[in-house]
Amino acid sequence: MTTSPYTSQSAFDGSRMRVLLLVDLHEGAQQQFLDAYEQMRDRVASIPGHLGDQVCQSVENPSQWVITSEWETAPPYLAWVNSDDHLETVRPLQSCVKELRSMRFGIVRETGVDRPRGGALQSAPREGDGVIRHALTFTVKPGSESKVAEILAGYAPPESRVDATTRLRRTTLFMHGNRVVRTVEVEGDLTAALRHVSRQPEVRAVEEAINPYLEQDRDLTDPESARTFFIRAAMPPVHHVARGGPEPGDLRREALYYPAKQGCGMALARLLARQDEAAAADPASPVHRSTVFQREDIVVRLIDVQGDPETDPVMALGIHGPRKAAVLARLLDGEVLGVTGPLTGARDANRLLAHAGMALITDRRAAQS
Repeated sequence: MTTSPYTSQSAFDGSRMRVLLLVDLHEGAQQQFLDAYEQMRDRVASIPGHLGDQVCQSVENPSQWVITSEWETAPPYLAWVNSDDHLETVRPLQSCVKELRSMRFGIVRETGVDRPRGGALQSAPREGDGVIRHALTFTVKPGSESKVAEILAGYAPPESRVDATTRLRRTTLFMHGNRVVRTVEVEGDLTAALRHVSRQPEVRAVEEAINPYLEQDRDLTDPESARTFFIRAAMPPVHHVARGGPEPGDLRREALYYPAKQGCGMALARLLARQDEAAAADPASPVHRSTVFQREDIVVRLIDVQGDPETDPVMALGIHGPRKAAVLARLLDGEVLGVTGPLTGARDANRLLAHAGMALITDRRAAQS
């Protein structure tokens, strides 16, 4: 898949990826950390798409380490890092680690490589808008949806300014049945922003208030329980495209939920990403911006759309033409949405749009966003 000039982020361009884990250890935990790494390295090496890794210790501060790994492309890494198998594999490291930060890079240029490598180099640098996007998703107990929506819509927004370089720009929450999706947009350091938000009293009060309604139990006073919950809830962006130019004044934010058939989540996200690139180049498309988030077989598409999506449901759904609609129907778990059968025209697209659309709970913007 060749990304367009409108694409600022993509897991589907076929380029190799390097992942850096910046690790700050508890005092005296260096050997324990290295032993835990030795236990997990063979398991990681067997993951399809994994090319190799290194563990490095700072020469200035013995408590600071870096684990680097290289992958043929982004999709196999994302499939691995979002799995329960990954969570169990890295669990022995958690008692050693005081702080951990993950950074992911597409490889653009390299020197001194004299052996065959899987994957390709990223063809060109991408231009972004200075905004980092992230999403969380979780489910609540059936029957509690209205109470949870009331809690999530009613809290006071946290302070948007994190530090001199980081600001929480926008937070939007949606629900589809008993599934909650929270998207955030950050200028600056995403990790610092998420840490800042988690410490705000109003946010902590909301998290405690929804605890009794969650399908996955968690104890926010237990760091391991909280960490496990948020790792499983993380839904990374796999593609972002924006048309650019002046922003229309009548943009509306919508979210669409695309539950995939088992094992088809990445293929469905790739299909939507490809279609969004085509839409960005089409002046007639109502979609001004689109971000595709994907975790396993859960795909959510966040769109800023001009006008009413129902006036052009095919474009709003991210499908263009009967062949693409047929592929979407094959990848989509229509039973989850209550929609079955082929997608053959605008009427079917309207029906799917009605079922896939997520209910907006709250959309909060920082001043001057």
